[in-house]
Amino acid sequence: MERVDCVVVGAGVVGLAVARALALGGREVLLLEAEAAIGTATSARNSEVIHAGIYYPQGSLKGRLCVAGRQALYAFCDSHGVPYRRCGKLIVASDDAQLAALAQLQQHARANGVDDLQRLTGAELLALEPQLRAVAGLRSPSTGIVDSHALMLALLGAAESQGALLALNAPVAGIALTDAGLRVRVGGAEPLQLLARTLVNCAGHGAPLLAARTAGLPAAGRPRQFFAKGSYFSLAGRTPFTHLVYPLPEPGGLGVHLTLDLAGQARFGPDVEWVDGLDYQVEPQRAEGFYAAIRRYWPGLSDGALQPAYSGIRPKISGPGEPAADFRIDGPAQHGVPGLVNLFGIESPGLTACLAIADEVCRRLEGAG
Repeated sequence: MERVDCVVVGAGVVGLAVARALALGGREVLLLEAEAAIGTATSARNSEVIHAGIYYPQGSLKGRLCVAGRQALYAFCDSHGVPYRRCGKLIVASDDAQLAALAQLQQHARANGVDDLQRLTGAELLALEPQLRAVAGLRSPSTGIVDSHALMLALLGAAESQGALLALNAPVAGIALTDAGLRVRVGGAEPLQLLARTLVNCAGHGAPLLAARTAGLPAAGRPRQFFAKGSYFSLAGRTPFTHLVYPLPEPGGLGVHLTLDLAGQARFGPDVEWVDGLDYQVEPQRAEGFYAAIRRYWPGLSDGALQPAYSGIRPKISGPGEPAADFRIDGPAQHGVPGLVNLFGIESPGLTACLAIADEVCRRLEGAG
């Protein structure tokens, strides 16, 4: 049986960031990815937004790691040539009934360490975005967009430059706790077994399943899994907007918002649809609900302007009607297994927070949390 220092399972944006952080710390790292390429699931199916950290509960991992991760991510993009744009975001109240919620959101953001939000009147919003209809809003100048694929390639390059190795088509079938370390069964065309001193489970949708296949892990370390699908529709033709535009949050998500890619193409989404598995098909009829939601802040949206684009599925550990779960980063202090960290429920703002999540994983492996 081959021995290895650190195994990281899952080469999405978080797994890549964790592999880089461990390698920078002088650890020998083997990154195992079940698919034929890096970042093909959640990391490739999102809004590519760099979030400011506005919405998350005070004191939560999501809030703390988003604020720290946003700052680290902008610095990483600058130093590694990753394309991004700090375009800013407008969060809008469509009518007077939402003004109290808007003010509450601003206070909440300030408590999270987001101190650059600007309150704007309807006239000020109209001056920024002439097609926008709202009675008031918040402008977040530190929100941006990033090329997620370029980011993942840069993280992989940074990890590999420190000696980390990537193995594709290498699904992990199970883990067993032994006195000598963590025994890892790797499937694929050439199955093998590894003995790892450290293992970090960054498998995204597969993380709860891998925890369930970890012999010796306490039952409390095996959370339930839920799938919340979000569909996106793209805008035919040019967009009149230069900022991202968000309505006030709704249960399960942030509402059907307008985002931009680095080429200036507008897309709308995601909505929230609880599903049983990983079905990424976008149903064209869902556009009907999108038109109604978007026209609350952009009444000039033309009929037939929305085209099905793609969908993503949030790796949830809380279900419909339940309070949204925080990121869950279970290290030895949580489950009692030396050398093991499981990451569960790493949905938005996971991309923004990836570098801070990696630092948190290293802290927990060192016994600091």
